[in-house]
Amino acid sequence: MKLLTPELEAQLRANLAARIDALSRGEREPDPEPVVRLFSPIGAATWLATEIDADGIFFGLADLGFGCPELGSFALSELESVRLPFGLTIERDLHFTASHPLSAYAEAARRAGSIVLGEQRLRRAAERLSGRG
Repeated sequence: MKLLTPELEAQLRANLAARIDALSRGEREPDPEPVVRLFSPIGAATWLATEIDADGIFFGLADLGFGCPELGSFALSELESVRLPFGLTIERDLHFTASHPLSAYAEAARRAGSIVLGEQRLRRAAERLSGRG
């Protein structure tokens, strides 16, 4: 699976440009919604990315499944090179649409101990607030 489409890559680069622009003007960094969700189909590893630089380094939230998701950088080339059992590879969640800024996902993931559990908590909270839950 190709982890990035041209459209996703363009949005990730636009988020990087917006952050650099804000910093150059002395403004607060934007808090964009994640653009892409990557995951291991056989484990708990999950990544939410908001930007990518010219060297293919993402910035976002990384969770390797050890109970301590962290904001930071991770390389597209490393994720593309992962070979899992049964010929599987890291995949992109084709149905992912962010509904919160990265900071909300990060806080929920830290409290829950994983991105997946944090996403579930955010979803339930949003449903309660909208009267659907």
